[in-house]
Amino acid sequence: MSIKRLLVIVGPTGSGKTDLSIRLARHYGAPILSTDSRQFYRGMAIGTAQPDPDQLQAAEHHFIASHDLNEDLNCGSYEMQALSCLEKLFAKHDWVIAVGGSGLYVRALCEGMDDLPQADPELREALSRRLETEGVDALAAELRTLDPAYYATVDRRNPARVMRALEVCLQTGRPYSEQRTGVRRPRPFGIVKVGVDLPREELYARIDRRVDRMVADGLEAEARALYPYRTLNALQTVGYREFFDYFDGRTSYEEAVSLIKRNSRRYAKRQLTWFRRDPEIRWFGPWDDAAIIAHADAAAGVER
Repeated sequence: MSIKRLLVIVGPTGSGKTDLSIRLARHYGAPILSTDSRQFYRGMAIGTAQPDPDQLQAAEHHFIASHDLNEDLNCGSYEMQALSCLEKLFAKHDWVIAVGGSGLYVRALCEGMDDLPQADPELREALSRRLETEGVDALAAELRTLDPAYYATVDRRNPARVMRALEVCLQTGRPYSEQRTGVRRPRPFGIVKVGVDLPREELYARIDRRVDRMVADGLEAEARALYPYRTLNALQTVGYREFFDYFDGRTSYEEAVSLIKRNSRRYAKRQLTWFRRDPEIRWFGPWDDAAIIAHADAAAGVER
């Protein structure tokens, strides 16, 4: 029986992960499974840079526009669903390509998540209302009181993470940080991780150009269609938040576009900081296909 391998591609937004994943999928005859926590949702094709129809035709994709906006696909749920999907895919394929820039979801897939309580719908709704009326800073201040250790490390500009940690504290009466064990769960397949990066100026220029393409492709109209659902976790996302503020009269159109570029660059920097902490990731440029294949094959014990 051949050993099954999951080739995990990570890196910052705009670095070329999608195109690379398709080329590698065609090389290995492998399907692609997304680890991007926003590309899961329908109705967000432009703002989340989901693969376009030609890219979807070029390789078999999973977890792309697969869930409704009101389905809160948290890390624990994703872990269970993705592992079930992989079991079916590995029955037919020796390799599967996983690609995306959501660090927690990559960790959930590769290592597993702690057994934290499921969200309480009433509490989640109450916190969502507070987020809308009071802002993320108010929720973060309460988290600081209940769990100063996690407050010191969490990205306080990420409403979903602040709200989830606060939610667990309020549900259990214990700090969220105490319930995160970090125990790695074994997987019935091998894992090879590669990271994609570019020189900072080149990456930022690519991000700016991609935002311009998104705007030209209709990002404003997509955001306007999503505006009624703006309090959902899935829409606490760069590209939508800025347009929502424009719709609410808080910024001008030009300011909104400029902020999308700035916040996308900042997000890319945070992604790199996260992934650089993982010693299992080997870094390459987005066009280093031959080197990546050689590394993956060597890690998998494939003779060349």
